[in-house]
Amino acid sequence: MNLHERSTIEAIKARHNFKLSKSLGQNFITDYGVIEDIVSGSGAGPDDLVIEIGPGIGVLTDAAADAAARVIAIEIDDKLIPILNETLAHHDNVRIIHADVLKTDISAVIAEERAAGTFSGSVKIMGNLPYYITTPIIMGLLEKGVEAESITIMMQKEVADRIKAAPGSKAYGALSVAVQYYCDVEQVCLVSKEVFLPRPKVDSSVLKLTLRENKPVELLDEQAFFECVRGGFGQRRKTLSNSLTGVRGLSREQVKDVLAKAGIDGVRRAETLTIDEFAAIANAVSEQETN
Repeated sequence: MNLHERSTIEAIKARHNFKLSKSLGQNFITDYGVIEDIVSGSGAGPDDLVIEIGPGIGVLTDAAADAAARVIAIEIDDKLIPILNETLAHHDNVRIIHADVLKTDISAVIAEERAAGTFSGSVKIMGNLPYYITTPIIMGLLEKGVEAESITIMMQKEVADRIKAAPGSKAYGALSVAVQYYCDVEQVCLVSKEVFLPRPKVDSSVLKLTLRENKPVELLDEQAFFECVRGGFGQRRKTLSNSLTGVRGLSREQVKDVLAKAGIDGVRRAETLTIDEFAAIANAVSEQETN
């Protein structure tokens, strides 16, 4: 059964009386080359555990099961569970979990699988994420410190551009800094909107986020770092002297002192700062708070 073929998808929908949910952002991939790019791009191997978010009818799941030791597919739509049980029945290394990934303890799932001895390698997370919930899923995984080597996911191209953006570009923002703090970012491939059923309004991109063993900067207080990043980009048209005023209760004069200590000109804007410069500001804030 070629699950990526449009005729197969339509047949499955008819057989199960399944209707695609716009509210869940369901768009199924019809180009097997994209599936191959995601699986190979993730680096999933015969000893690894794959956690897939939003398997749909199992197109990516099927390919991942051929490559990895074990696949855990987390699907929120109860109407897709019987379909997945059918399309993945020939695999003995796939476990389907009916749950909301945002409410699922991924670390506990991984620990359970490792204790059961279902895999001996690393953990790879992958998926074709609904556009409306891409950022909460990515940041949730990163902030919770899930024990994964990488996250390889397809998302709206605009979001991917923001994640991999460099300082000085219009796409560069708080999301860029946050993800790049936790991960090395690599683009796997671009995906045309024409290869989805139904066709979305925008193109997609697949990124591989490899979790860093060591963070790129040394911080005195990680929370202060992220508050400075959010504060700076919260009013991105304003200069740092203005946008950082009020962050962690800082007065305008205190912001001036912090920026001077960090060696940052107060007339600059957040979009021009590197991660190292945000770290210098955050550490200066932390030092001021302890004095």
